[in-house]
Amino acid sequence: MDTKDSNGTLLTDGDSVLVIKDLKVKGSSDVLKRGKVFKNIRLTDNVEEVECREGKSTLVLKTCFLKKA
Repeated sequence: MDTKDSNGTLLTDGDSVLVIKDLKVKGSSDVLKRGKVFKNIRLTDNVEEVECREGKSTLVLKTCFLKKA
């Protein structure tokens, strides 16, 4: 199965994505603001999720809140 962003564009390993909505980070008081760019994403086994690196931590984000940059 193919991993697609909120607009239906195919995502691949190493793409850059843009957050389209303010998101609260579970287990933290951080908030990801709309417009934040994540570079060099990794695809997971689940087609609705991707892994992104922020500093030294890894976040798993749902593709319905992402747009290919």
